Amino acid sequence: MKFRNLSTQMIVSFVALVLLTVSAIGIPSIWLIRAQMDRQAWSQVDQGRQASRALYAARQSEVSGLAVLTAQRPTLEDLIGQEDPGTLSNYLDTLREGADLDLMLVCAPNRQPLAQSGQSIGTDVCREEMVDGFHVLPEGSEPRAWLLAHHPISDGDAPLGEVIVGFALDEDFVREMGEQTGVEHTLWVDGQPVASSLSSAEADRQWIDPSDTDGAIRGEFSIDGRPYYFTRLSLNGTQLEDELALPVADVTATQQRLIGVQIATILAVAAVGSILGIALARRIGRPLGRLTETATRMSKGDLGSPAEVETDVREIALVAQALESARVDLKRTLASLQEEKAWTDHLLEAIVEGIMTMDAQGRITFFSHGAERITGWQHDRVLGRFCDELFRPVEREGPFSQFIPAPGHRRKVTVELADGRQATLAITGANLTPLGGDNTELALVFRDVSEEEAVHRLLGHFLANVAHEFRTPLSALAASIELLLDRTPDLSPAELQELLNSLHLGIVGLQTLVDNLLESASIEAGRFRVHPRPADLREITAEALHTMQPLLEKHDQRLVVEFPATTPEVEADPRRIVQVLVNLLSNASKYGPDHADIAVGAEPTPDGVRVTVADRGPGIDPEQREGLFRPFVPPSSADRDVQHGAGLGLSVVKAIVEAHGGHVDIEDRPGGGSIFSFTLPAVEDR
Repeated sequence: MKFRNLSTQMIVSFVALVLLTVSAIGIPSIWLIRAQMDRQAWSQVDQGRQASRALYAARQSEVSGLAVLTAQRPTLEDLIGQEDPGTLSNYLDTLREGADLDLMLVCAPNRQPLAQSGQSIGTDVCREEMVDGFHVLPEGSEPRAWLLAHHPISDGDAPLGEVIVGFALDEDFVREMGEQTGVEHTLWVDGQPVASSLSSAEADRQWIDPSDTDGAIRGEFSIDGRPYYFTRLSLNGTQLEDELALPVADVTATQQRLIGVQIATILAVAAVGSILGIALARRIGRPLGRLTETATRMSKGDLGSPAEVETDVREIALVAQALESARVDLKRTLASLQEEKAWTDHLLEAIVEGIMTMDAQGRITFFSHGAERITGWQHDRVLGRFCDELFRPVEREGPFSQFIPAPGHRRKVTVELADGRQATLAITGANLTPLGGDNTELALVFRDVSEEEAVHRLLGHFLANVAHEFRTPLSALAASIELLLDRTPDLSPAELQELLNSLHLGIVGLQTLVDNLLESASIEAGRFRVHPRPADLREITAEALHTMQPLLEKHDQRLVVEFPATTPEVEADPRRIVQVLVNLLSNASKYGPDHADIAVGAEPTPDGVRVTVADRGPGIDPEQREGLFRPFVPPSSADRDVQHGAGLGLSVVKAIVEAHGGHVDIEDRPGGGSIFSFTLPAVEDR
C-alpha cells in the first residue's frame, strides 16, 4: 500500500531517475574525455608528421637549389681550371659556411674528388651515380644519414665535373626538427637508430600495441616509465625512417585528473538530486492529485471549468496557471479556426476563377462559387457526379476527362455549359494529397477565356486584312509607276492625270492606314494625347474633303456639305479631327455605291456641335452596332465584293472623339444608308 502512495512512488522514481541520469551522462562523459584526450594527442602526432614531411621536402628543395647555385658560380669554374686544390678548398669552406651546409664536395670529370669542405662523408661518393635525396652511407661500423644533392659543372660545352652538397642528418638536425614540429625525432636505419632527440633512443623501450594505420606504423612505447605516442615516416622510399614521438605523460595525468573530478561530480549530483527529489515529492504529492482531477475533467471536454489549485508550491501553481492558459488558448483557437474557416469560404466565393476537385474516379468533391458563375451549375447539384456528365467537349471526340491537363500544365477546352452556351475554358490541374492520408485528389482551376479567344480570332482577321490593305495599294502604285517609267512620252495629259490620281489615291489610302495603326498602338500603350485649341470647324472639314476628293472622284461620288450659316468655333485638335473625318468619309465611300451622294453636316447642340457623315451604304444591323467601335471589328456589309479593311478606323474615331470630351453615335439614314455622328465642345461652352 505504501508503494501505491503518490509521494512514495515519486521518491523511488526520482532517486532511480537521478541515478540512471548521472550514470547515463557520467559514463559516456568519462569515455569521451579519454577519447578526446587521445584524439588530441594523436592529432598532435599527425600534425608533427605532416609538418615533418613538409620540412623534409623544403630541405630537399633547398639543398637541390644550393647545388645548382654552387655549380653555376664563375669563381668555382676558374678555380677548377687553375688546378689549385688548396685555394679551391678554402673557397668551398667559404661557400659552405655561407650556405650553412655540412658538406660541399667537388668531383672531377674522371669521378675523382678535387676538393672537399665540411664533415667527412666516409666514402668516395664521386664514383657513385648520385641521386638527389636521402642517403645512408657507412662510416666505420655505423651507418650515417645524409641529405645530398649534386649538379654538373661546365664551362660552355666542356664538362668540369660536378658539385655535391648536403646536410648531415645528425643529432643537431633531429633536435632542430623537434623544435620546429613539437615532437621528438629518431632516425632509424634497418632497426638501428642513427640520430635521436631523445635521451635514450633504444634502451629500455617497452613497445605497446604497434599497428599499421593508413600506411604508417603508429603505436605507443615508454622510456624509463614515460609514455610516448609515435608514428613512422619513410623518407623517399629509402631504408631511412623518421620516428616521431610525442610525450604523453602530461596528457595522461590531465586525463586521470579530469576523470576523477567527473566521478566526484557525478556522485555529488546524484546525492543532491536524490535529496531534492525526496523533498519535492513530499511537497507536490498532495496538490498534484487535485491537479490531476482538474486535468481529467479538461481531457473529457470540460473547457468551462477553470483549472484552479490552491498550493504553496510555486511549480504546481505554475502548472495550474499553464493548464488554465491552455484551456483559454484552446477555446480561443477553436474560435479562431471557425473564423478562418468562414474567411476561407468567403475568399473562395470571391475568386473569379472556378475551382473544382475530383476523386480518383472523377467524381466532383468540391465546386466553388466561381465555378458556379462560370458554368451555371449549382454546387449542390454537381457534388458526387462525374465530371464527364457535366462538361461536354465541343468539336472534340471523347469525354472531358481525356482533355484534363497533367499537373502543372495548362490546356484550353471548349465545352457546353448548363444553359447550352459554349465557352472556352483555360484549365490547370494539381494533385492534392491530405496530410497523413493516401487518397490523392485532382484540383482543377479553370477560367472562361472565350472573349480572349475571340480577340485572337479577330486579330488573325485583322492581320490578314492589313496585309491585303497594304498589298492592294502597293500593287497599284507599283503598276502605275512602272507604266509611268515605261510609257511617259507616249501618254496623253489625261492619261498622265489619271495615273497621278491613282498614285495619289494609293498614297492617301496607305497614309490613312498607317495613321490608324499608329494611333491604335498609341491608344493601346496609353500614350494617346490630344491638344485641343479653338478651331474653325469649316477649315477642318475643308482639309479633310481636300484629302478625300480624289477618292470621291474615282467613284463618281458627290459630297454635299450642309453647315449652318453660323457655326461656332470648337475646342479641338485640328489634326486629330481631320483624321476622324477622313476615316468616316473613307468608310462612306468604300461601303457606299458609285454615283451616290455623301453628306457632311454640322448643327449646334446644348453640349457643343454635332458633326454628321451620312452615306448610302447597306446600313449596319442594330445588333452589330455595339461592337462596331472596338478594334479589329470592321463595319458589316451585305456586299461580298467590298473589302472590309483592317477594322481600326472606327476604334480610332471613338478614341479621338472621347479624348475631346465628346461621344460617337450611329443611326439609320432615311432612304437607306447610315449616319455616323460625333460631338465636339464649343468654345463658348468651355
